[in-house]
Amino acid sequence: MLSTSGTEGGAAVTLEVGTGVVASFKAAFRGYPTGVAVIAAAGPDGPVGLTASSVASVSLAPPALSFSVMDSPSARLIVAAGSFVVHLLGAAHEDLARQFAQPGGRRFTADQPWTTLPTGEPLLHGVPAALRCTALHRLPVGSSTVVVAEVADAWIGPADAPLTYREREFHTSP
Repeated sequence: MLSTSGTEGGAAVTLEVGTGVVASFKAAFRGYPTGVAVIAAAGPDGPVGLTASSVASVSLAPPALSFSVMDSPSARLIVAAGSFVVHLLGAAHEDLARQFAQPGGRRFTADQPWTTLPTGEPLLHGVPAALRCTALHRLPVGSSTVVVAEVADAWIGPADAPLTYREREFHTSP
């Protein structure tokens, strides 16, 4: 392992490369706040969905976004789907995010209002934004898959305070 130390703005800084890089990488991203989304698709036995904190805007022409998912039954169905909906969540949707993040969590229940779009995907109601997408690229990386998708339709819902994810916790802001 290569380790280098120094100071930046009076604070001690240590950069580790080698055997400690995985632990440092995980710690770095645990502390990095991200937005929260639920990604949903039509599965062979009904709708499937999961919570993701890796959604990013990629392009305006064509409108495109990216996300990554770790291998799971829901993730495999979403990655294989011809189309899916990325629901960008707000502070009012913390419970929804928790349910879709838990293996075996409640999904697409009566208290989570949703409908099926004419194109077949499930659409959760009341979210700040929902983006119906088709995959442009799927890139396996380790135990995850990065998906780049073109946005075919977009719905803007009620404004809401942000819902973010940091240090393995959901956070809301006024």
